[in-house]
Amino acid sequence: MDKLESRKGDTFHHLRGQLLIAMPGLAGSGFAHSVIYICEHTPDGAMGLVINRPLDVPLTQIFEQFGLSYPEKLSGHPLLLGGPVQQERGFILHRNTDKKWQSTVSVSDQVSLTASRDIIEAIAADEGPQDALIVLGYAGWGEGQLEQELLDNAWLTAPADTEFLFETPFDNRASLAAARIGIDLNQLSSSAGHA
Repeated sequence: MDKLESRKGDTFHHLRGQLLIAMPGLAGSGFAHSVIYICEHTPDGAMGLVINRPLDVPLTQIFEQFGLSYPEKLSGHPLLLGGPVQQERGFILHRNTDKKWQSTVSVSDQVSLTASRDIIEAIAADEGPQDALIVLGYAGWGEGQLEQELLDNAWLTAPADTEFLFETPFDNRASLAAARIGIDLNQLSSSAGHA
């Protein structure tokens, strides 16, 4: 955790730009086997995108909905399900570039998040960021909710980088994210023990 902030005497752990890995105890929830990239984390709550859930919907469907032509090379790219909140809303997680779009916010030194139509138009015209994930919906937590889930051992945290975000196969993301912190997910039990 790269930053600590104090709020009302409590220690607040800033997780923006890091990964959450679902623990086996979340198996019955919509977050089972999820890897989430945290885009924002403040004392008031957190927002992240599930980055390992490709939908059975091609990315090109978004371009077609906007009436945009697109290069053939994009036809094999999937959309991702980013979480249960506002699944009709799109987000583009991408490497930082010199170009900025209407709603671009920096998540880290290397990664930005954009949620405006102009980046979709740029991607369709082959003028967008070279590496990007297009995601529908997001995961959100209210004040103190994520911190409580971390205390309840619902999530592991791990570092993220652009190679992981944009080059790692979706099916391998949970196990490889856990391996970054020396954890084998296959060795974890779905029930917590107490001594």
